[in-house]
Amino acid sequence: MTKTLREAMPILARNEGVWEGWYRYYDALTGKLVDEHRSRLLCRLVEENGVQRYHQTNYYFWDDGRTDTRDFPADYREGRIWWDNELIKGWCAAMQPDDNQLSSCLFWERKNEPGLTLYEMIQCDEAFRNRARTWQWFKDGVCFQRTLIDERFITRDWQSWDDYTAPKN
Repeated sequence: MTKTLREAMPILARNEGVWEGWYRYYDALTGKLVDEHRSRLLCRLVEENGVQRYHQTNYYFWDDGRTDTRDFPADYREGRIWWDNELIKGWCAAMQPDDNQLSSCLFWERKNEPGLTLYEMIQCDEAFRNRARTWQWFKDGVCFQRTLIDERFITRDWQSWDDYTAPKN
């Protein structure tokens, strides 16, 4: 019997909902902060035409008023979710081994920037109320940037979410 996406990827399923936080980008050589912005992510597991999918929409907000929205639909197969869109190609899977079942790992490459790859680790607390994400950016095999993301869980009810303004805190 084939497992559902929720059964096969319980860590991912526990992340379903709305998350808010901060993205902070650091130069790997100097350690200096080079960018930061607020974020709101809608993480959802959906079924479309009988196919199980993961779908994440990211809303970014800078203090100077700039905003950006990025959409990341992903397919599920072989125990992972897989992205392949105009921006990235990659996958997400549960961290192995992780006896506590709180961590996931992602790998992706930027399609429009040859040689640019990224690994991400997502670590959640036991209640799945807070999570920390770390990105390691590599260009032609050299780490040039790190992104630290701190997020808190807002609600599981992403279907009713309709606030697309910048987070308050």
